[in-house]
Amino acid sequence: MKKEQNLFGDKKKVSKKYYAWRIPGGGEGVAEGWGEAEKLVLGKQSARFKGFKAREEAEKWLALGADYAVKHVQELAPGIYFDAGTGRGEGVEVSVTDEKGKNLLHRALPREELNRFKKHALGKEVTNNYGELLACKHALEIAMQEGVEKVFGDSKLVIEFWSKWRIKKDVPEETFRLAREVAALRKEFEKQGGEVLRISGAHNPADLGFH
Repeated sequence: MKKEQNLFGDKKKVSKKYYAWRIPGGGEGVAEGWGEAEKLVLGKQSARFKGFKAREEAEKWLALGADYAVKHVQELAPGIYFDAGTGRGEGVEVSVTDEKGKNLLHRALPREELNRFKKHALGKEVTNNYGELLACKHALEIAMQEGVEKVFGDSKLVIEFWSKWRIKKDVPEETFRLAREVAALRKEFEKQGGEVLRISGAHNPADLGFH
């Protein structure tokens, strides 16, 4: 099992991840790791792909039609789930769904700001961490609007630091301002009895296929 450097300078173990992929007219399969999957799907707009902890889960997802609404076998808690990713090779995208993978961003943004996958594309000028923070903001807005008590994401940086207003001032000003806004939203959400919880990226129905 290899190790990688995390955001705080510590070494952490990284579990192997399997990526199921399907390209209409171009085959399908399970890649062992993002490096292998990227070569197959990057730049192909019709490609569908999803990361899993176990090969069996990846194979089952393909067998069920490579449907993004089908994420994994285990039952998820009701709530609003958020994520950001760059897996399509067109820059950062923001995703917010319910526990079944149903897209919800249209409840926070005008439909013309969503792409054909019903995600919000931010382009290549922003970081994935900024995308996660913006996704958290929209998830909180939707949860408060709908009276949902739980918001889930897989970003440790956003959930345990930035959305709690624990952020260094050397980040870009736009990120700093957004973190302050998200922290205020989270404080109000929790004041109303809501919870913001961290889950595994492999079990996030809002997952965009790359972290």
